[in-house]
Amino acid sequence: MSINRQYTDEFKAEAVKQVLERGFPVVDVATRIGLPKHTLYGWVQGAKKAARSASEGPAVAMSDSAEIRRLKAELRRVTEERDILKKAAAYFARG
Repeated sequence: MSINRQYTDEFKAEAVKQVLERGFPVVDVATRIGLPKHTLYGWVQGAKKAARSASEGPAVAMSDSAEIRRLKAELRRVTEERDILKKAAAYFARG
């Protein structure tokens, strides 16, 4: 016979925090708080997936592409300056 229990978001967050942040094994935490280990495994995996998707959101991709464009433009400018200095050094060395 299966019993459906409802757990509060705060309870879930604290259980996941014990595993992810404090480094306790899932089995130990589940046993200590009276929770099936597979339930806690699911919560931990969900939290990891949510953290991954939040860190790889579109805002990050947009700022990364803007940073890449800025760095490429700076690289072109610095390369041109280097080439000009090379030519000037060669000219004065002939002198």
